[in-house]
Amino acid sequence: MTTNYKKGDHDTRPWGTWEVLDAGEHFCVKKIVVNPEAILSLQLHNFRAEHWIIVEGEAMVVLGDDTLYRHQDDSVYIPEKTKHRIKNTSSSQPLIFIEIQTGSALDENDIVRFEDSYGRVM
Repeated sequence: MTTNYKKGDHDTRPWGTWEVLDAGEHFCVKKIVVNPEAILSLQLHNFRAEHWIIVEGEAMVVLGDDTLYRHQDDSVYIPEKTKHRIKNTSSSQPLIFIEIQTGSALDENDIVRFEDSYGRVM
């Protein structure tokens, strides 16, 4: 198991921010804030699954071939190797969700992008 996250790690992305709330040998917990109308890349992870819990705002989630709409207190499970993305559907409020990662490799190198609105490398 490889976990390269540490509590307090954070980053700013074109769509918003993320911060590691806690991390251990087998997990990572992040707080993710998505700016109004922003969208993350369509991506998958080969070595980790993710659990998302919406804590504020409204989201459109692409999960495989399905499109889901989620609100406060809703959750989504993303298995390994499943294409996914999330969009903040509000034009004025941030979307905040908690992401719990589990798997054999937990780091930013396990992102395979298929589409990206911000021109990042695929």
